[in-house]
Amino acid sequence: MSDQPEKHGQPGGYDLAVEEARPQIKQPPLYRVVLINDDFTPMEFVVEILESVFGMERTRATQVMLEVHTKGKGVCGVYSYEIAETKVAQVMGIAEQHQHPLLCTMEES
Repeated sequence: MSDQPEKHGQPGGYDLAVEEARPQIKQPPLYRVVLINDDFTPMEFVVEILESVFGMERTRATQVMLEVHTKGKGVCGVYSYEIAETKVAQVMGIAEQHQHPLLCTMEES
């Protein structure tokens, strides 16, 4: 046993202030909403979808539509999982109502 008195609760030392580790908050993953090209859906319909569902201006919607047409697919936007899922469902519902085979998917960004 030590001849020195306890100092602040620690034998031979002082109390230590221990700060709890803050939990690391990770951002949720984002998802790209993607339109897939087909040979039947009219280009104007795709532009209208991009304007109404994704809020694009006509010029941007036309650029994305041309990307879908020339490259086979085009990104409409990047969203959280729930919003991306909702956008995909909206596009597919509108396409089905108009009897177009337009395909819309989502992929992790």
